[in-house]
This record gives sequence, C-alpha cells and structure tokens, in this order.
Amino acid sequence: MTGKNPDAIAAALLSGGLDSMVAAALARERGHEVHALTIDYGQRHVREIEAARKIARALGLASHREITLDLRKFGGSALTADIDVPKDGVDGTIPVTYVPARNLVFLALTTAFAESIGAGRIVIGVNALDYSGYPDCRPEFIASFAETARLGTKAGIEGGGFAIDAPLQFLGKAEIASEANRLGLDTALSWSCYDPRGDGLPCGLCDSCRLRRKGFADAGLTDGLTYPADT
Repeated sequence: MTGKNPDAIAAALLSGGLDSMVAAALARERGHEVHALTIDYGQRHVREIEAARKIARALGLASHREITLDLRKFGGSALTADIDVPKDGVDGTIPVTYVPARNLVFLALTTAFAESIGAGRIVIGVNALDYSGYPDCRPEFIASFAETARLGTKAGIEGGGFAIDAPLQFLGKAEIASEANRLGLDTALSWSCYDPRGDGLPCGLCDSCRLRRKGFADAGLTDGLTYPADT
C-alpha cells in the first residue's frame, strides 16, 4: 500500500493494442499515477506483449508488470487454439476470435493488482461502438463488474471500492485514432493484428486490422503501422 489517495492511482490493463495505449495515456493526462498490467495469456503471437513493453516505456508509466496465464489449456478461440483467424470481415456476430470470458478474467486480475498497490481506479480500453461483437466489451458488463469488485475485495468493503475507467467505451475507432493523434502517441508502438504475417507485418485482413485501418482512414490520419500492399 502506498499511503496515497487511491483515487489518484490507476491500475491499467495494457494489452499492447491501440485502445489500451490510448486509455493508459488518457489516465496519465488526467494526472493519475498509472501502473500497467500486461497478461500473457498464451495468445498466438507475442507481438502484443512486446508492444506493451514499448508503450509502458514511451508513456513513462509508474510501473509495468507482466503475468502469465495460459488460456491455451482451455482453447475455444482462434487466439488460443489451432483455429484459423477469419479474414472475411466483420459481420456483427460474436467471432471465433472471442476468448471465453477474457475480460472477466483480466479485470479480476487487474482488480487484485489494483488492490495490492492501493489503486482506486482500474483502466481498461474496451469500446462498445466499433468492435468485433465481444460481449465483455459492453457497458452493462463493465458496470456490473464494478459492483462485483466492490463486493469481493477488502478495499471495497472497507473503503470506496474501485472506479472502472473505460474512457473509450462509447468511441468508435476513428475517434480513438483521433485521440491517439491529439495525445501525440506513436501508434507504430501498438499492435492490433490477430494473425501477423511471417514477414512481421500485420495481416491487414483480420477483424482487428480491418477496424483499425478503417478507423484511421475515417479520421483522415495515417496509422504508424505498415500493412501489406495487397490488402
């Protein structure tokens, strides 16, 4: 415990993606002492983890911790099992890239991290408007988790609980790209692709690549990442 005002300390879930980068940067802009947590859950590539390290350094965060949680033991997702990542575009259904209960698990771990460092804020970069249909990005889920965190922790019972900051929740990808630009972030440090190519480039065709590319295009901005010329 730090002895500081818990409301001034934030535990940010830092995946290495654009959204988590912007969310952590917004927390820093608001004057919070930001401590990042990155979870290596056995996803099909390590580029996200490498990106999270670069982002934490670039943002000058107060600390950055990593933990390993092997969700490959469960499988059930194209990100944690031998299942092809779809490349046909977003269709509004819950895609096979959904990892069962991932944000529920991640928020629980981030809450434990937050309580251990005396943080009263939990930062997560979910957004509910321009995303791939994941149920654990919805506002009602985030709101319900805040109450669960309050009921299930010492800090919640004896203190004020935790504020769940989801600053991108009602933003589309174009607005998120614009925020990254306003904040002066180097978007090349972040990584969003679910299925990177052998040459190290993002595939450009998975749901995450399509949403990111469209966001930057709609915002009239240039993404720091380089995509294959044929996508």
